[in-house]
Amino acid sequence: MSISGPTESPPHHMPSRRERLRTFMRLKSQRRYLIAGVAALGVSTAAFAGAFANESASPDAVKLGAGKASIEAEPVAAYRPLPARSAGPAPTPSTSESPMADGEASFYGNELAGNRTASGEIFDPQKLTAAHRTLPLGSKVRVTNPRNGKTVVVRINDRGPFHGNRVIDLSTAAARSIGLIRSGTGRVNLALLVN
Repeated sequence: MSISGPTESPPHHMPSRRERLRTFMRLKSQRRYLIAGVAALGVSTAAFAGAFANESASPDAVKLGAGKASIEAEPVAAYRPLPARSAGPAPTPSTSESPMADGEASFYGNELAGNRTASGEIFDPQKLTAAHRTLPLGSKVRVTNPRNGKTVVVRINDRGPFHGNRVIDLSTAAARSIGLIRSGTGRVNLALLVN
């Protein structure tokens, strides 16, 4: 029976100065990547928090069944005065305007052409149509760009916009007619046309 002694460990190898320098440089670059990643995470977190705060500050859409007709929750009666009925022949309809709150407008791009809208019709960017969160489909709205005074009358045929504090999404033709194509979005004044 042989008794073996403690196993010997291989001789300890001390890394050379060059190896230690490489390791140090690798750790230093990894540290830079870590700091950059943490900074990017902080910036994106702040951006998401700002977007969330902005989104939660925007008014909520109110269902039409609640007797309201705008995101500002004004009564439907404020937009649709009841016409007086008479026994005589029907009078020629006259159009009056009921001002609504102004706000930010955006527009649909041509990439959505051919999609079905909330009204069931196919979206055509060359027609004067728009999307609104709560106005009844088929409503007509005068949209005015206060920067240049240009106006356009659009028919509501879709729902939206559902992001940010935008109040209306115009078709490409409508946005072009009031000068919003270049900027993409812009402040507008809205007025509901009432027959």
